[in-house]
Amino acid sequence: MIGFAEFRKIRVRFSDTGKGRTIVLLHGFPESMEVWEEFSVKLSRHFRVIAIDLPGCGETPCIGYVHPMELMAECVKTVLDSLGLRRYVMVGHSMGGYVALAFTELFPDHLSGLCLFHSHPYADSAEKKVDREKAVVLVKKDPKHYVNEVITSLFAPDNLSLFKDDVRELKQIARRTTRQGIVNALEGMKERPKRDWLLQYAGYPVLLILGKKDRIVPNELLLRQTSGLKHVQILMLEKAGHMGFIEEKKLTQDSLIRFARKCFSRSSKK
Repeated sequence: MIGFAEFRKIRVRFSDTGKGRTIVLLHGFPESMEVWEEFSVKLSRHFRVIAIDLPGCGETPCIGYVHPMELMAECVKTVLDSLGLRRYVMVGHSMGGYVALAFTELFPDHLSGLCLFHSHPYADSAEKKVDREKAVVLVKKDPKHYVNEVITSLFAPDNLSLFKDDVRELKQIARRTTRQGIVNALEGMKERPKRDWLLQYAGYPVLLILGKKDRIVPNELLLRQTSGLKHVQILMLEKAGHMGFIEEKKLTQDSLIRFARKCFSRSSKK
Protein backbone atom coordinates (compact mmCIF):
# COMPACT_ATOMS: atom_id res chain seq x y z
CA MET A 1 0.00 0.00 0.00
CA ILE A 2 1.21 3.51 -0.83
CA GLY A 3 0.10 6.25 1.54
CA PHE A 4 0.71 9.88 2.41
CA ALA A 5 1.02 11.72 5.72
CA GLU A 6 0.91 15.45 6.35
CA PHE A 7 4.05 17.08 7.77
CA ARG A 8 4.68 20.83 7.82
CA LYS A 9 2.26 21.43 4.97
CA ILE A 10 3.75 18.79 2.67
CA ARG A 11 2.59 15.28 1.80
CA VAL A 12 5.11 12.60 2.78
CA ARG A 13 4.96 9.41 0.73
CA PHE A 14 5.43 6.01 2.34
CA SER A 15 4.79 2.33 1.64
CA ASP A 16 3.17 -0.06 4.11
CA THR A 17 3.41 -3.82 3.55
CA GLY A 18 3.06 -6.96 5.64
CA LYS A 19 1.67 -7.53 9.12
CA GLY A 20 2.96 -7.89 12.65
CA ARG A 21 5.79 -6.11 14.45
CA THR A 22 7.17 -3.16 12.49
CA ILE A 23 10.45 -2.49 10.72
CA VAL A 24 11.04 1.04 9.40
CA LEU A 25 13.36 1.44 6.40
CA LEU A 26 15.04 4.80 5.75
CA HIS A 27 16.83 5.25 2.43
CA GLY A 28 20.17 6.91 1.79
CA PHE A 29 21.33 9.80 -0.39
CA PRO A 30 20.27 10.55 -3.09
CA GLU A 31 17.72 7.75 -3.08
CA SER A 32 14.03 7.13 -2.39
CA MET A 33 11.96 4.37 -0.83
CA GLU A 34 12.08 2.43 -4.13
CA VAL A 35 15.55 1.18 -3.23
CA TRP A 36 13.92 -0.99 -0.55
CA GLU A 37 11.37 -2.71 -2.82
CA GLU A 38 13.00 -6.16 -2.85
CA PHE A 39 13.86 -5.91 0.84
CA SER A 40 10.29 -4.94 1.67
CA VAL A 41 8.94 -7.99 -0.17
CA LYS A 42 11.24 -10.35 1.75
CA LEU A 43 10.86 -8.70 5.14
CA SER A 44 7.09 -8.32 4.84
CA ARG A 45 6.73 -12.11 4.93
CA HIS A 46 7.68 -11.83 8.60
CA PHE A 47 6.98 -8.23 9.67
CA ARG A 48 5.09 -5.08 8.85
CA VAL A 49 7.47 -2.93 6.81
CA ILE A 50 7.26 0.86 6.45
CA ALA A 51 9.51 2.64 3.92
CA ILE A 52 9.45 6.44 3.68
CA ASP A 53 10.45 9.04 1.11
CA LEU A 54 12.44 11.50 3.22
CA PRO A 55 11.90 15.24 2.54
CA GLY A 56 13.20 16.26 -0.88
CA CYS A 57 13.42 12.65 -2.07
CA GLY A 58 11.14 10.52 -4.23
CA GLU A 59 7.68 12.09 -4.17
CA THR A 60 8.10 13.98 -0.88
CA PRO A 61 8.66 17.72 -1.52
CA CYS A 62 11.39 19.87 -0.01
CA ILE A 63 10.92 21.97 3.12
CA GLY A 64 12.87 25.21 2.82
CA TYR A 65 16.51 25.17 1.77
CA VAL A 66 18.16 22.83 4.27
CA HIS A 67 17.02 19.44 5.55
CA PRO A 68 18.62 18.91 8.97
CA MET A 69 18.64 15.30 10.15
CA GLU A 70 16.42 16.35 13.06
CA LEU A 71 13.75 17.68 10.68
CA MET A 72 13.83 14.43 8.73
CA ALA A 73 13.52 12.48 11.98
CA GLU A 74 10.47 14.52 12.95
CA CYS A 75 9.02 13.78 9.51
CA VAL A 76 9.54 10.04 10.06
CA LYS A 77 7.90 10.27 13.50
CA THR A 78 4.87 12.02 12.00
CA VAL A 79 4.42 9.23 9.45
CA LEU A 80 4.70 6.51 12.09
CA ASP A 81 2.34 8.34 14.44
CA SER A 82 -0.21 8.67 11.63
CA LEU A 83 -0.19 4.87 11.39
CA GLY A 84 -0.65 4.45 15.11
CA LEU A 85 2.77 2.82 15.54
CA ARG A 86 4.56 3.13 18.87
CA ARG A 87 7.55 0.74 18.79
CA TYR A 88 9.64 -0.49 15.89
CA VAL A 89 13.04 -1.55 14.66
CA MET A 90 14.57 1.24 12.57
CA VAL A 91 16.98 0.57 9.71
CA GLY A 92 18.83 3.49 8.12
CA HIS A 93 21.04 3.23 5.06
CA SER A 94 23.80 5.86 4.84
CA MET A 95 22.02 9.24 5.22
CA GLY A 96 19.02 7.27 6.50
CA GLY A 97 21.28 6.13 9.33
CA TYR A 98 22.02 9.76 10.22
CA VAL A 99 18.25 10.34 10.32
CA ALA A 100 17.76 7.22 12.46
CA LEU A 101 20.39 8.48 14.93
CA ALA A 102 18.64 11.86 15.15
CA PHE A 103 15.39 9.95 15.73
CA THR A 104 17.11 7.89 18.44
CA GLU A 105 18.13 11.05 20.27
CA LEU A 106 14.72 12.72 19.91
CA PHE A 107 12.43 9.72 20.44
CA PRO A 108 14.39 6.95 22.20
CA ASP A 109 11.39 5.27 23.81
CA HIS A 110 9.95 4.23 20.46
CA LEU A 111 12.80 1.98 19.34
CA SER A 112 13.06 -1.77 19.85
CA GLY A 113 16.29 -1.88 17.84
CA LEU A 114 18.51 0.16 15.53
CA CYS A 115 20.41 -0.91 12.42
CA LEU A 116 22.98 1.40 10.86
CA PHE A 117 23.32 0.05 7.32
CA HIS A 118 26.58 1.47 5.91
CA SER A 119 26.23 4.46 8.20
CA HIS A 120 28.00 5.93 11.24
CA PRO A 121 27.43 8.36 14.13
CA TYR A 122 30.22 10.86 13.41
CA ALA A 123 29.98 14.45 12.23
CA ASP A 124 31.56 15.58 8.98
CA SER A 125 35.24 16.41 9.21
CA ALA A 126 36.39 19.84 8.02
CA GLU A 127 37.59 18.19 4.81
CA LYS A 128 34.27 16.44 4.28
CA LYS A 129 32.38 19.70 4.79
CA VAL A 130 34.47 21.28 2.04
CA ASP A 131 33.65 18.31 -0.20
CA ARG A 132 29.94 18.84 0.44
CA GLU A 133 30.24 22.52 -0.43
CA LYS A 134 31.95 21.59 -3.69
CA ALA A 135 29.20 19.04 -4.34
CA VAL A 136 26.53 21.73 -3.94
CA VAL A 137 28.27 23.77 -6.65
CA LEU A 138 28.43 20.73 -8.94
CA VAL A 139 24.78 19.84 -8.36
CA LYS A 140 23.62 23.34 -9.24
CA LYS A 141 25.67 23.18 -12.43
CA ASP A 142 25.02 19.61 -13.62
CA PRO A 143 22.88 17.43 -11.31
CA LYS A 144 22.74 14.49 -13.73
CA HIS A 145 26.52 14.19 -13.93
CA TYR A 146 26.81 14.53 -10.15
CA VAL A 147 24.26 11.78 -9.52
CA ASN A 148 25.97 9.42 -11.97
CA GLU A 149 29.32 9.91 -10.22
CA VAL A 150 27.85 9.47 -6.73
CA ILE A 151 25.97 6.25 -7.51
CA THR A 152 29.01 4.73 -9.21
CA SER A 153 31.18 5.49 -6.15
CA LEU A 154 28.81 3.63 -3.81
CA PHE A 155 29.63 0.18 -5.20
CA ALA A 156 32.81 -1.80 -4.77
CA PRO A 157 34.69 -1.32 -8.07
CA ASP A 158 34.63 -5.01 -8.95
CA ASN A 159 30.84 -5.08 -8.41
CA LEU A 160 29.99 -2.40 -10.96
CA SER A 161 29.83 -4.80 -13.90
CA LEU A 162 28.25 -7.58 -11.82
CA PHE A 163 25.39 -5.32 -10.74
CA LYS A 164 25.22 -3.07 -13.80
CA ASP A 165 21.43 -3.32 -14.03
CA ASP A 166 21.06 -2.30 -10.38
CA VAL A 167 23.51 0.56 -10.87
CA ARG A 168 21.50 1.80 -13.84
CA GLU A 169 18.23 1.55 -11.90
CA LEU A 170 19.69 3.40 -8.91
CA LYS A 171 20.84 6.19 -11.18
CA GLN A 172 17.33 6.49 -12.56
CA ILE A 173 15.91 6.67 -9.03
CA ALA A 174 18.47 9.26 -7.97
CA ARG A 175 17.84 11.43 -11.04
CA ARG A 176 14.24 11.82 -9.90
CA THR A 177 15.51 13.66 -6.82
CA THR A 178 15.24 17.37 -7.58
CA ARG A 179 18.27 19.62 -7.62
CA GLN A 180 16.95 21.40 -4.53
CA GLY A 181 16.35 18.08 -2.78
CA ILE A 182 19.97 17.05 -3.34
CA VAL A 183 21.28 20.41 -2.13
CA ASN A 184 19.04 20.37 0.96
CA ALA A 185 20.30 16.91 1.91
CA LEU A 186 23.95 17.89 1.39
CA GLU A 187 23.51 20.96 3.58
CA GLY A 188 21.70 18.93 6.24
CA MET A 189 24.36 16.23 6.37
CA LYS A 190 27.10 18.86 6.54
CA GLU A 191 25.70 20.41 9.72
CA ARG A 192 24.80 17.24 11.63
CA PRO A 193 26.47 16.74 15.05
CA LYS A 194 28.27 13.61 16.17
CA ARG A 195 26.10 11.10 17.99
CA ASP A 196 28.56 8.34 18.84
CA TRP A 197 27.47 8.41 22.48
CA LEU A 198 24.10 6.99 21.44
CA LEU A 199 25.73 3.69 20.51
CA GLN A 200 27.38 3.52 23.93
CA TYR A 201 24.17 3.96 25.89
CA ALA A 202 21.47 2.49 23.65
CA GLY A 203 18.97 0.50 25.69
CA TYR A 204 18.20 -1.87 22.81
CA PRO A 205 20.15 -4.04 20.34
CA VAL A 206 22.17 -2.28 17.66
CA LEU A 207 23.29 -3.85 14.38
CA LEU A 208 26.09 -2.30 12.33
CA ILE A 209 26.22 -3.55 8.75
CA LEU A 210 29.57 -2.62 7.21
CA GLY A 211 31.10 -3.15 3.79
CA LYS A 212 34.74 -4.18 3.73
CA LYS A 213 35.15 -2.28 0.44
CA ASP A 214 33.14 0.76 1.56
CA ARG A 215 34.97 3.99 0.75
CA ILE A 216 32.59 6.19 2.77
CA VAL A 217 32.10 4.72 6.26
CA PRO A 218 35.08 4.88 8.70
CA ASN A 219 34.94 1.17 9.53
CA GLU A 220 38.09 1.02 11.67
CA LEU A 221 37.00 3.85 13.96
CA LEU A 222 33.49 2.41 14.27
CA LEU A 223 34.80 -1.06 15.10
CA ARG A 224 37.24 0.32 17.64
CA GLN A 225 34.64 2.45 19.43
CA THR A 226 32.03 -0.31 19.61
CA SER A 227 34.43 -3.07 20.65
CA GLY A 228 33.23 -4.66 23.87
CA LEU A 229 29.68 -3.30 23.69
CA LYS A 230 27.54 -6.38 24.25
CA HIS A 231 24.38 -4.85 22.75
CA VAL A 232 26.17 -4.00 19.46
CA GLN A 233 26.35 -6.64 16.75
CA ILE A 234 28.66 -6.29 13.72
CA LEU A 235 28.04 -7.74 10.27
CA MET A 236 31.04 -7.21 8.00
CA LEU A 237 30.23 -7.79 4.32
CA GLU A 238 33.37 -9.07 2.66
CA LYS A 239 32.25 -8.38 -0.92
CA ALA A 240 30.34 -5.12 -0.50
CA GLY A 241 31.04 -1.45 -0.84
CA HIS A 242 28.35 0.96 0.37
CA MET A 243 25.34 -0.89 -1.11
CA GLY A 244 25.21 -4.17 0.77
CA PHE A 245 21.47 -4.57 0.30
CA ILE A 246 22.31 -5.08 -3.38
CA GLU A 247 25.89 -6.36 -3.31
CA GLU A 248 25.14 -9.02 -0.65
CA LYS A 249 21.36 -9.11 -0.78
CA LYS A 250 20.51 -12.50 0.73
CA LEU A 251 23.00 -12.24 3.58
CA THR A 252 21.76 -8.82 4.64
CA GLN A 253 18.09 -9.78 4.29
CA ASP A 254 18.52 -12.90 6.42
CA SER A 255 20.62 -11.01 8.98
CA LEU A 256 18.02 -8.26 9.34
CA ILE A 257 15.25 -10.81 9.86
CA ARG A 258 17.23 -12.52 12.63
CA PHE A 259 18.14 -9.17 14.19
CA ALA A 260 14.54 -7.91 14.18
CA ARG A 261 13.31 -11.13 15.76
CA LYS A 262 15.91 -10.74 18.49
CA CYS A 263 14.85 -7.13 19.10
CA PHE A 264 11.15 -7.92 19.28
CA SER A 265 11.69 -10.98 21.46
CA ARG A 266 13.71 -8.88 23.87
CA SER A 267 11.19 -6.02 23.98
CA SER A 268 8.25 -8.37 24.56
CA LYS A 269 9.93 -9.66 27.74
CA LYS A 270 10.14 -6.22 29.30
